[in-house]
Amino acid sequence: QVQLVESGGGLVQAGGSLRLSCAASGLRFSSYGMGWFRQAPGKEREFVAAVSRSASNLAYAESVKGRFTISRDNAKNTVYLQMNNLKPDDTAVYYCAATGMTISLRHQHYNSWGQGTQVTVSS
Repeated sequence: QVQLVESGGGLVQAGGSLRLSCAASGLRFSSYGMGWFRQAPGKEREFVAAVSRSASNLAYAESVKGRFTISRDNAKNTVYLQMNNLKPDDTAVYYCAATGMTISLRHQHYNSWGQGTQVTVSS
């Protein structure tokens, strides 16, 4: 059974930083592309960042480019999202997800999801 467990969320002031982690189990981690998505109240889930199986390819939403960095450690079965210069608009529940594709920006391509971690950015 695939399990994805996010951690690292919290409350931070605008301009601050957080590092999210997502620990995976029950899957051959290095065979999966990994992504981060977020959902704010009243809004649809949106793509944030993705990393390919070997971390050779990265993708970011325009709204987070230059501020967020996705990475993965296949030896630890963990994917990370380093978030710098956070803005109030970044407030959302952040989800990590796994796809059998090399990399994807579309949530429809992800078939395993974590429970989410809340990130709140105060102004």
